[in-house]
Amino acid sequence: MKPLLLFLTLALTAAHAQSSDPLEGLWQGYDGEWGHVSRQLVALAEAIPADKYAWRPGPGVRSTGEVLMHITEANFWLLSETGQKMPADFPADATKIATDKPKVIDWLKRSLEAVRQAHASETLADLQRKVTIEHRQATVDGIYLRILIHDNEHMGQLVAYARVNGIVPPWSK
Repeated sequence: MKPLLLFLTLALTAAHAQSSDPLEGLWQGYDGEWGHVSRQLVALAEAIPADKYAWRPGPGVRSTGEVLMHITEANFWLLSETGQKMPADFPADATKIATDKPKVIDWLKRSLEAVRQAHASETLADLQRKVTIEHRQATVDGIYLRILIHDNEHMGQLVAYARVNGIVPPWSK
């Protein structure tokens, strides 16, 4: 047991030494986890070269830029299910801008900030409010959890895309 604890202590110390605080937000509840995945998504989107936004692992699979725009669109759509409004200027076909790195990053940041602000403004009663989504009952809190899980799921996908293309996620350097 002691060797395992020593290993974990050393591993966490080494991970901490790699950046100022790569674990910032972890184990800190929804807001901390949201901040963590938001920072990682933006850092990875910025680290991926513009010419890789059109890259896809195979036919019929979303490209890098399409995954980022899918995350963005899902963030706004799921927020709209809680009563927030979709941005009036959101592109009707988000895939059409998926190769435009600056636009993709701008939209990604906007969606992440919209989720952060909306969640911060919710009261405990708001979070327990029932909504209907895809013919099912859910709570607003459940919608925010789905957003967090969905963004983390696609983070993993994007890390794989990056690594296949020889790109090291910034927090792993």
